[in-house]
Amino acid sequence: MSVAVRYYSRSGNTKAIAEAIAAKAGVTAVSVDTLKENEPVDVLFIGGALYAYGLDTHLSDYLKTLKKEDAGKAVIFSTSWLSKHAVDLIRKGLSDAGIPAAEEVFYVRGKPSEAQLKEAAAFAEKFL
Repeated sequence: MSVAVRYYSRSGNTKAIAEAIAAKAGVTAVSVDTLKENEPVDVLFIGGALYAYGLDTHLSDYLKTLKKEDAGKAVIFSTSWLSKHAVDLIRKGLSDAGIPAAEEVFYVRGKPSEAQLKEAAAFAEKFL
């Protein structure tokens, strides 16, 4: 099974979750602002946070590049200080691309603790 972990993080909180998921999956987490191209995968873990009630343009632009062929399914994760609204926005971007997203998501409010990073890895394992 092929897996990719993609994210965008300004503060490092979402990056920490992405890296915990990637370590469990045996892959490298890649920030979407450094990604050169999409490689089709079976499972795409995708994460971001809410910035001024929307997604950062790096993540929203990345979501617009996705096509149905790029992922068999997606799994969403997010961090934020305010709300889980980023999850809905990511889910919509995936839906627009024709990529089904798992119902279950991983969300942390604020900076993830060591325990929450372990929970992120356990969450990822469900989809591997």
